[in-house]
Amino acid sequence: MSNPDFQDIKNYKPSKNEEFMNPKQLSHFKKKLTIWRNQLVNDAKSTINHIQEDSNKVADIIDRATLEEEFALEFRTRDRERKLINKIDKTLHEIELGNYGYCKTCGAIISLLRLEARPTASECIDCKTIAEKKEI
Repeated sequence: MSNPDFQDIKNYKPSKNEEFMNPKQLSHFKKKLTIWRNQLVNDAKSTINHIQEDSNKVADIIDRATLEEEFALEFRTRDRERKLINKIDKTLHEIELGNYGYCKTCGAIISLLRLEARPTASECIDCKTIAEKKEI
């Protein structure tokens, strides 16, 4: 990728020596989330084009059934990605509100390592672990 925004993200690493969620960190995560969101939207558009082009080409009933099964799998994947896009949108809204990077449950800082790995994280690792244990 030669996108300058991508290069900025690739070259900048938020540091715990900086003020937490300073403008540079916020900009970094906002760009990271926006690039991710745009990629998911482009993938969805590509799937729609692929399905429209391929669905008219198959005349054999067995090939048609195979193709429809592939489409069903793609639709499930895109549905998960649609939910992820919604989560990214909510996270971008949290950045705008100034709440990004803080646990929605306890208010603690979410570690930069966690946010780098999962930029949509809304809970610190301790609260997320407790929530997952309750689900079991």
